[in-house]
Amino acid sequence: MVRSLLDYCVSVWVPYKKGDIEVLEKVQKKATKFIPEIRHLPYRDRLKLCKLPTLHYRQVRGDMIEMYKILTGKYDADVKPMVTRVYGSTTRGNVLKLDKGRAKYDLRKGG
Repeated sequence: MVRSLLDYCVSVWVPYKKGDIEVLEKVQKKATKFIPEIRHLPYRDRLKLCKLPTLHYRQVRGDMIEMYKILTGKYDADVKPMVTRVYGSTTRGNVLKLDKGRAKYDLRKGG
């Protein structure tokens, strides 16, 4: 029940700062210590026994699900973000391959 509150709108608000991630992960660590039989085990082992994924895993999985929805047209075309696909790639892969593009570091220079 607690994790559903923590993960609410995580696809919009992604905790990327180390402090924010640690605070969220600390809640799950504390919740797993409430089970007396596994309280003494390390955190990773408690997660395995409770069959819980880490915060990082949940974030990556959520990002992959959102990207799949965007690429397969599950969102309205007016609101979906601009994503460029790579067509005719000579390497192995799949039909959902994306173009990384290049970042502009000189945005302040003007035109």
